[in-house]
Amino acid sequence: MDGEAKPIFLAPMAGVTDLAYRILARECGADVTVTEFTAASGLTRRNTYSWLKVETDPREEPFIPQIFGGITEEMVQTVEMLQDRADVIDINFGCPAPKVCRNDAGAALLRDPDRVVDMVRKCIAVARVPITVKMRLGTGSGPNTALEICKRLESEGVERICVHGRTLKQRYSGIADWSQIREIAHSVQIPVIANGDVVDAKTAEACLEATGADGLMIGRGAIGRPTIFYEIKRDLGWETGEPPWGIDDDSVARHWCWNRYLELCEELYGGIRNKNLKRHAVSFTKGLSGASSMRVELHREADQAILGQMVSDYLADLSTPKNHA
Repeated sequence: MDGEAKPIFLAPMAGVTDLAYRILARECGADVTVTEFTAASGLTRRNTYSWLKVETDPREEPFIPQIFGGITEEMVQTVEMLQDRADVIDINFGCPAPKVCRNDAGAALLRDPDRVVDMVRKCIAVARVPITVKMRLGTGSGPNTALEICKRLESEGVERICVHGRTLKQRYSGIADWSQIREIAHSVQIPVIANGDVVDAKTAEACLEATGADGLMIGRGAIGRPTIFYEIKRDLGWETGEPPWGIDDDSVARHWCWNRYLELCEELYGGIRNKNLKRHAVSFTKGLSGASSMRVELHREADQAILGQMVSDYLADLSTPKNHA
């Protein structure tokens, strides 16, 4: 693909984008990472678990915590609490999870553009760092509100918008509507990042051409596959350096990434239990030969060190020369 490289973001994903995984994604070529979305209610109440989700490391710069909530005052207070550590604060109007939407947060707020704009305006009023927004096309009930909201948020001073080309009602089904992202990108002057159905270099190129977006955000395509960032840049002619895993081989890369994730977990968390480890173990082995039976053993294993080693040994076996004969 000719043309200048565009930034590729790792999407914020609950239970996936912990700090160790975000740093791993950076090492694999992600340009920007965002924390798991974190409830303003938990942060304002000083919930320990919530604050652990907004820990960072110098290797992650810029640091972008993502927050969500249905109460404007809590969101404003959270911006005030986070801005000393954050480089940018991202507000979530895209999550379709029922437990979030029931509390009038996430994508549920898109039914009320005035409320979205008011919340963002008040957050910007107290912020000393840029405020960005991630959203969907609308709720799926009635006309989509994304275009109207994006135009209004631009005038309020939002510095970047990421649009997932689905509605709340769709959740993750169907096909992302890149044409509506294009309409938004052509209607505002601030950067628009396209999100939805980018899984490789071919879809990355197609999405950029279809949307005219200023960058891409990858969510599900990066679960268990942090190498996707390097692969897209390599295949689009954006990346010329050697990958950190050495030889350009998928099974070798997967083994390297898993071991690196374990190293980062040990470095960052020490002996603290990593709530996401088992989920990552399943994701890293999905679709591989013999993985189903191994995952049965994984689910029985309570010791995280043993679990990590089980996956490492399994991936090591797949990446040995006999498997490439």
